[in-house]
Amino acid sequence: TDIRPFCKDLPKAKTAKIVRTIIEMLGKMPNTNERQEQLCCEVIEWCRAEKRTFLRQRVETKLAALYLNDKKYTASLDLLRNVVQEVKKLDDKLLLVEIHILETKTHFMTQNIPRCKASLTSAKTNANAIHCPPLLQADIDLWSGIIAAHERDGQTAYSYFYEAFEGFDLQSDPRALTSFQYMLMAKILIGEPDGVETLTASKAGLKHLGVEIEAMVAVAKAHKNRSLKEFESVLAQYGKQLTDNPIIQGHIAHLNEGLFEQNLLRILEPFCRVELAHVAKLIELPENRVTQKLGEMILDSKLSGTLDQGIGVIIVFDKDAIRSTYGNSLECIKNTSGVIDKLTEKAKLLV
Repeated sequence: TDIRPFCKDLPKAKTAKIVRTIIEMLGKMPNTNERQEQLCCEVIEWCRAEKRTFLRQRVETKLAALYLNDKKYTASLDLLRNVVQEVKKLDDKLLLVEIHILETKTHFMTQNIPRCKASLTSAKTNANAIHCPPLLQADIDLWSGIIAAHERDGQTAYSYFYEAFEGFDLQSDPRALTSFQYMLMAKILIGEPDGVETLTASKAGLKHLGVEIEAMVAVAKAHKNRSLKEFESVLAQYGKQLTDNPIIQGHIAHLNEGLFEQNLLRILEPFCRVELAHVAKLIELPENRVTQKLGEMILDSKLSGTLDQGIGVIIVFDKDAIRSTYGNSLECIKNTSGVIDKLTEKAKLLV
């Protein structure tokens, strides 16, 4: 408020730089998210009064990012929806890329994956039409990898994470560490836990070595050993590093559930009828959790059996032998159809 009269005498470009610098400096201070939002709202009102559209659009984009960090997803999307229409008319492709990336992040956090992918595609399209700054391109690669990993395409995800890591690392951006964590996670997802040790022993890995990387190495080791107990102890030891990031947390939970199911199936393999308490004892987990998981597996057709909770046992059914009669019949009909077609063609030639 105090510098508004002074800003009236300055060129618009100079004013925009001063305002954005003040917001960025405030952003570097801890626990100032609410104050930043308040400042952005005041600047937006001033921009509307002074008809400074260019600055207003950038401050609104910054405010949407603050809303995203504060988990105000609806407010962020509503603000971005209005801004993107205005920016499209001005054809400011660089700002459009930033807006679409923010939309991608917000839609992902709300688990609206189709719109998340659409926003990312729009960001890539606009980025290809301009010279995209390295950090912005690295952010696009990072989110391309996140979406690929969400769809269980670990190999593609790893490629994107590697590109993002190189982009951030060259600019000494702190997001390089996050990208490296995602690279290690992708290696685990594609069933190559040995690759984690190779990456951490590389020059790039040694540069970013810390407790975050140690946590991923421990996860890879537990997953390689197929030890649910070891995996659970890693989660307890490195809980903060593995749960602070919601993306890593989601994949860790998926790996944990997969490992839990594999261990249960291995334990139940020699039995046709077994007490739930005995299964819980063998897997070293609470009986309630084991019972709940077995019920889920039966409902999802991952396990053929039934729970008799009255007497506390699980009855495992033998797998039905799948007869090949139907498949062989269809193959025979298909071959017969092909023979008849060939005979018809030859008959036509004779006529």
